[in-house]
Formats: sequence, structure tokens, C-alpha cells
Amino acid sequence: MGSGVKWILAVLAILPLGALAQEELTLEDIWHSPKYSSEGVRGFQVLNDGESYVQIDYDKERNLQEINRYSIREGARLETIVSNAALIAGNGEQLNITYFKFSKDEKKLMFLTDIQFIYRHSYSAEFHVYDRETKSLYHSGKSVRYAEFSPDGSKVGYVFENNVYYYDLQSGKDVQVSFDGKENAVINGAVDWVYEEEFSMSRGYEWAPGSDYIAYYRFDESKVKEFSMDMYGTLYPAQERWKYPKAGEDNSVVKVKIFTVKSNSSITCNTGENTDIYLPRIQWTEEPGILAVQRLNRHQNHWEVLMYHVKDGQPKVVYEETNKAWIDVNDELHFSGTSFFFLSEKSGFNHIYRCEYTKNKVSAVTSGNWDVDQFYGYDPETKNVYFSAANESAVRRNLYSLNTEKSRGMQKLNDKAGWNSASFTKGFRYFLHTWSNATTPPVYTLRDAKGAEIRMLQDNFVLRETLKETKLGSFEFGTITTDSAVNLNYFMIKPADFDASKKYPVLFYVYGGPGSQTVKDSWGSSYYLWFNYLASKGYIVISVDNRGTGARGEAFKKKTYLQLGKYEIEDQIAAAKKIATLPYVDAGRIGIFGWSYGGYMASLGITKGADVFSCAVAVAPVTNWRYYDNIYTERYMRTPQENGDGYDTNSPINHVSKIKGDYLIVHGTADDNVHFQNTVEMIDAMIRANVRYDSEIYPNKNHGIGGGVTRLHLFRRISTFLTDNL
Repeated sequence: MGSGVKWILAVLAILPLGALAQEELTLEDIWHSPKYSSEGVRGFQVLNDGESYVQIDYDKERNLQEINRYSIREGARLETIVSNAALIAGNGEQLNITYFKFSKDEKKLMFLTDIQFIYRHSYSAEFHVYDRETKSLYHSGKSVRYAEFSPDGSKVGYVFENNVYYYDLQSGKDVQVSFDGKENAVINGAVDWVYEEEFSMSRGYEWAPGSDYIAYYRFDESKVKEFSMDMYGTLYPAQERWKYPKAGEDNSVVKVKIFTVKSNSSITCNTGENTDIYLPRIQWTEEPGILAVQRLNRHQNHWEVLMYHVKDGQPKVVYEETNKAWIDVNDELHFSGTSFFFLSEKSGFNHIYRCEYTKNKVSAVTSGNWDVDQFYGYDPETKNVYFSAANESAVRRNLYSLNTEKSRGMQKLNDKAGWNSASFTKGFRYFLHTWSNATTPPVYTLRDAKGAEIRMLQDNFVLRETLKETKLGSFEFGTITTDSAVNLNYFMIKPADFDASKKYPVLFYVYGGPGSQTVKDSWGSSYYLWFNYLASKGYIVISVDNRGTGARGEAFKKKTYLQLGKYEIEDQIAAAKKIATLPYVDAGRIGIFGWSYGGYMASLGITKGADVFSCAVAVAPVTNWRYYDNIYTERYMRTPQENGDGYDTNSPINHVSKIKGDYLIVHGTADDNVHFQNTVEMIDAMIRANVRYDSEIYPNKNHGIGGGVTRLHLFRRISTFLTDNL
């Protein structure tokens, strides 16, 4: 496109959704009203028969919520499972159906009320069990964590005051499984803060398929240092304290125990003498009485799958893998008979492998210079695996099936380019297909196992029509090649009335963290609309996926190992320099905005990139990796004791004297994830260096900085700052 910029990919230009759109976007409509909200399929669950599903419907005339069953093929409503008119709690209140699940035999349903979130994934709630045959409703009467039916539907497991219990629905009695739980000391059946955040898990117990055993975690966090924060709003602020292991600090000592229901006794699995390890997953196999435990060393580059028998708790390592950098833990390990499927990057790209552990045999299922994104499962009847992949482009996802015994190749299950995902039914006969692209909100359809569409469930017609009447900019994808010959994917939004003869300020939107992506051909929701709002004010918005981001193979993703921030900001600076040479870009008015890891990147942009970025907005930024948790940080950096230079060289705190432009730093005081400490230390460094800055603090707000009109207030502040300074 001129001025020395080399564009590798042909630019994909997507016209605005409404060429004749008249209505201007407002911050209120984007961040506070439901005007641009998309709809999903509430409560969608396919039933055991494989031919029908349920969803939550709202009967406006009768002011009732109903769980209705529908035919997958015809779409006809077959029956009402229950309405909340029949769900009257002990206090006489009618339940609000927002969350429910069936027992495995579908004879009972569980509802949760008074849900209180603890951290990002964890919560406590009161549970109610509705018996479809007797029409009776049991109420727990207390707030517990992680209520879960036993597979035979006769019991409900839960965690209360850091101990595991189950309630016997037949006898009406509670049975205590563990007894030594204590706040900020010992956790049974749940996980500690850092496991929850970085291994994306919360419930720390699993019923065995026969309902005769419960495997559960025991976390001894007594040696983990506490972090505290004040909660404001009272004369004397309350102080919350919890265990938070920062980089290089002590972790919880974790054990896995197996409880036998019949004997009311537990054994402890032997996970080795070294307790400075991680046990990020426990999972019952399809073999009776066999539990699989995943073990990971502290550097997170040696991964093992261990098998335990309920009789003795002695380990057998059935698979192990090492890596020069790190190995990601996920939920993509699927058991089938005496084998399991898993994802690995050992070929240089993320692919599906099969481990037949009784034969000590491992084989690749997929291969190629592209990444599998999600593994949905294996159908032992058809011998098909189902997965999504970034095989055609890193910015898109496609759905595939592949037969593991026939050489007919991958069978594509979607017909539209963009972002495709699936939720398969039991037996893999059907799946709920979700599709969107960068300018189209999600469309939900039911499809058969070959990808043929059966019918539409939700196409967000109202939102699409609203978008047609809204003034939106033009959207394009492309690739920039930097001076160091690195190809970087980007998206760009230009004003609807773009004039190539004019000069425009540019805002870079960045996240940039390991394995992440912002450059995706998927619906960006409120962020997409806010970028268009900025475009309507005369800005060009661009986002670039730097080295370290995902879907482009292991080498690209793991380039940043041991030096987070170095290559990422080099790429953002290089991309900004290329963009600055475009004839319609005002090179003196290039800004950068990001949140969390993106806030870290924005802070590096205004410091290390001070000659390129004249303005930066950092929301909830990490400013020194020494302040962040150890599982995430050490995965990519090892410990500060091992890699102190890597931590300090790329900390924006150590580069504040380079700031020349305008810098807005934003944080919530109750951020349990990226602590407010990060912003305090950054501000303190700027004051000591006599550097001017702007700040915005949100009392009692967590990492998401939301609730009420908070998001509106935040983005009004950011938008005004950009208008005044960029």
C-alpha cells in the first residue's frame, strides 16, 4: 500500500454492515444498554435419547420460565419438563431458572440460587433438587460450593467450609468425607486461588462413574504467603486476606485422595516425594476403579499421566512428555476404553495424539504445519475424532471430523469462513454449531455429524438489523512484514467516511500474551463497537498479533520464553513504524491501549516505544512480573531467582524515565488477579522520576472493572483521554 510497507496477504476488505447507516454509536448504547447485546440459546442441553434437547423459555403472558423439550429434527416442542411455577422454595419464594443440570438418568434436576462468586470461576450457592417423578423439591438450606450429582443420581456432592460432603437423597442425611478443612490453611474438594486462575479449574473432586468413589484434592496452603486488600464503603474498611503465591514463592502442597463410599474411608495417592509440583487434573478412566492424575513439574516442562487403582493408590506412569519451554495443561484429554487422546505440540504444531496405554503405544492422529485449536472428542462407533483447527488461516477456525482407521482425510463440517465452534451431543450424532465473523454476531444452528444443517436456533436477527442501521467503519484483515522479516497478522477499522488524502490518528489495541489472539475473524461484541465508535470520531483502530500469540505453531508462540515483553513490544513498535509510513496516517499521533497483559504491553509501549507511541492507556496492567502469580509467570519466565534479568529488563517500572507522551493508568482496588500493587508501584516510580501521568481508580472493583455503570464510566474516561491526547 505504498511508503515502503510490504503487505504479505491480500487484504480482505469487509464492507460496513450498513452502507446507508445513519445512526451514530454512543458509549451509553455500547457499554450500558442492551441495544447491541447478542442472544444465545439459553439452557441448551441435548438429552440422553440423542434426538431431543431442552432450553429455557420465557412465557411473557404468564410471567413464567419453563424448561421445554424439543425435537432436534422437527423443532417441535415435545413437553414442558418443569416451569418455575412448580419450583417453590421452603421460604415460599419461586425459583428463578437461570442455571440447571440434570442427573445422569435425567430423573432429577438441580437448580442453584443465591450464587455468590468468590474468584473468577469459583462460587457458592444454595442448591435445590427437583424430582421429576415425585414432583418434590429438596433445598440445601445453606450456601455450598460445587454441588454435583453422583452418576447414579442418588447423592449430591458438595464442599462446605473447605471440606467435602455428600447428601444422600434417599436417606436424607449428610455424610462428611474430609474433616481437616480450615480457611487459609487446608482446602478439601476445591482448589486454591492460583490453580483456579491458571489451570482454569475450581471444583476439586470427581465422582467415579459407579458412584462408589470420590477422588478429591487436598491443598495444604499453610506455607503460602497471604495477600490482602481493603474493601471500602464502611467507616473502617474491611480487609480481605487470601493465599496468593507470587513468582518464586512457596506453593500449596497438594495431595489427591480417594474416598470409598461403602467403607466411609479414604486413601492418599502416592504422587512422589517431591511436593514442589503441580497436579492440575484428576480424571476417572473408563476402567473401573482407575483414576488418572496429571503431574507437572514446577518448571511446567515435564508432563506425566499417572494411573492409580482405588485399592492401593500406587502410581503407574503411562505417558510422559518434556519440552524445552513449557507444556500447556488443558481439558483436551479424552479417555476411550484403555486409551486416551490428547493434544501436544511436540511436532512443532498442536496436534491430536492417541496413547494406548496398555500397549505402551503413542500415535499421531492429525499432522501438518497448522494447529488444532480444540479437540471435541472421539466416537468409538464411527472411529471419528472431532476438532477445530486453524489450518486455513490463523485468524479463522474450521470444524472437522477425521476417521482414525480410514485414509479419507479430514471432513470439513462448516460451510462459512470465520469462527466456527461446536458442542457435540452424546454419541456425536449432532452438534450445536456456533458461527460468527468479525462483523456478524453469532449464529446458532443444529447440525448432524456430517455438518449438514438441520435448523436454525438463533441468528441474532434483531441485532443484525440494528447494526444495519448503525454507522460503522470498514473492516479489513492483512499481514505486515516487519524490517526483521516477521509476518504479523492484523485487523484494521477505518472511519466510514475514510478519505485517503487526509491524515488520521491511529490507536493500537493489544493483548499480546502467550497463546492469545486479538486478530480473529469472530464477533468482537462491545469492543468491536467501541472501535467503530472511535472510528466515527476520526481514528483508525488496528490490532496486531505479535510473536508469542497463538495458532501459528510452537516456535512463534514460544519465542518469548524467559523474556516476556521483549519480542512482543518489539513487534508492536515495528508494526507502528510501518503503519506510520502510510500516507493517510499521522505518524505523530499513534496510541496504544490494552488491558491486563495488554496493559503491560501498553505500558511498555509508552516507555520502550516512547519514540513511536505518543499516548497509552493501560488498564489493570502487570508492571513487574515479580508481582504476579507463580504458575502463570514461572511457566514462561521460570523463577526470579533463576531469571532475575528477564523479569527486570522488561518491567515498564524500570523504564519510566523514557516516557514522553500521555499515559493513563487504570486499576480496580479489589483486583485479586493483577493486584493494585502493580499500578501503585508504577505510579511511585513515575513520581520519583518526576514523570507526568493520568490515573483512574475504581474502588472495590476486581480485574473486570464492571457492575452497574462502571464500564460506561471507564470507557467514557478512556475515550475522553484519547480525544484530548491523541
